[in-house]
Amino acid sequence: MKNKVVVIGTGFVGMSYAYALVNQGTVEELVLIDIDKNKAEGEAMDLNHGLAFAPRKMSIRSGDYQECRDAGLIVITAGVNQKEGETRIDLLNRNASIMKSVVSQIMSSGFDGIILVATNPVDILTYVVWKASKLPSSRVIGSGTSLDTARLRYEISRQISIDVRNVHAYILGEHGDSEFVCWSNAFVGVKPIKDVIESMDEISFEDLDKIYLNVKHAAYEIIKRKKASYYGVGMALVRITKAIFNNENRIIPISVYNGGVYDCDSDIYIGLPAVLNQDGVHHVVKLKLDQDETLKLKASSKIIKDILDQMEF
Repeated sequence: MKNKVVVIGTGFVGMSYAYALVNQGTVEELVLIDIDKNKAEGEAMDLNHGLAFAPRKMSIRSGDYQECRDAGLIVITAGVNQKEGETRIDLLNRNASIMKSVVSQIMSSGFDGIILVATNPVDILTYVVWKASKLPSSRVIGSGTSLDTARLRYEISRQISIDVRNVHAYILGEHGDSEFVCWSNAFVGVKPIKDVIESMDEISFEDLDKIYLNVKHAAYEIIKRKKASYYGVGMALVRITKAIFNNENRIIPISVYNGGVYDCDSDIYIGLPAVLNQDGVHHVVKLKLDQDETLKLKASSKIIKDILDQMEF
């Protein structure tokens, strides 16, 4: 796999991702594509001027869709915002049309790598990209609940004063209001969260609901204060990128094709833990959910499926 990423969309999310890629020295080649070519050129110039301080040599440039031909990974962050008086389905159909146009140009280049979608609603649009690309579902993924999970780990870490890297817990389901915490599979180190609660004064069972709500409402709180959220998802996208290019077999909760692995709607993309390597999704990790979590996953998947059924394909 060529160590080359093409970013489509140079807005806040796209450029937060690109900036994090440069700072972490993740790739050899980075190409920026945007409908506003001047913007893409300017962003590439700005990033290049920081290469003297970067951890590795990189080639950074703006380009067109022919650059996708030999890319190992394409990250789509492009999309449009909701207009006044526009319904959610109208917005979805507009963004779906954009995705189809983008994917058509990607595939016309001869691209045969992995596509990572970050545009919201990510579960819906990842499905659209998969259908339009005709690539195997293992090579089309979305950022899914990777950022939500990072927020969850941070909130637990802050509560118990244990390093966030020792907190292992997942947000599953739709990247949206129906997402939920899989508390039955949450650990600090190798200790189940319920055992942690029983052994520490810093956290109680009542705190779990507060933590969940803090995670669920995090994006709204950020948007209320600064209009948009982009640094966190940019870093989540880099973590996914590293897992792919370094062939890590790393488990990350992303938007992935269910395909019957979990007992919920099968023909959808939804936030589930998946093993990622240079081939994309090696497999979806089947967690043993409790009864409440199983019902929540079914409810979340139904929301996604109902929306897909209303859309124009």
